Amino acid sequence: MAGSCPCGGASYLECCEPVLDGVRVPTTAEELMRSRYTAYAVHHADHIFRTWHPRTRPERQPVDPEVGWLGLRIVRVEGGGPDDDTGVVEFVARNSGPLGRGELHEASRFAKRAGRWFYVDGDPA
Repeated sequence: MAGSCPCGGASYLECCEPVLDGVRVPTTAEELMRSRYTAYAVHHADHIFRTWHPRTRPERQPVDPEVGWLGLRIVRVEGGGPDDDTGVVEFVARNSGPLGRGELHEASRFAKRAGRWFYVDGDPA
C-alpha cells in the first residue's frame, strides 16, 4: 500500500505499516490506537489480535471486510506516554458499510504489559 496512512499520517510505509508488520513497537497509547485503526482499515486482523489485552480479547476478531474506514480524529489523550503504564485515547472514526455511513466515538483504555502497549477496552463517548 502506497500513499498516506489511513490513520492520518503522512506515509503508510513510514507510519503504521512497520507497526502492523511487527518491525516497530508503538511507544505510546496513541500510536497503538492509530495502528489499530489502520489495521481495521486494511483488514489486518493479526495486529488487532496481538495488540488486544489478553484479559479482554474476544475469541473472534471484529474485522468486518464490508466496513470501510474513512477517517480518524483524535479528540483527547490522557497519559499513555512512553513512561506511563496506562492511557486513554478518545477518538472519532468515520466509516461506511452496508447500513450507510456512521461514526465510532470511543474513549479507549490502554495498558502497558511487559513494556508493550495493549488495548484494554473502551466506552462509547
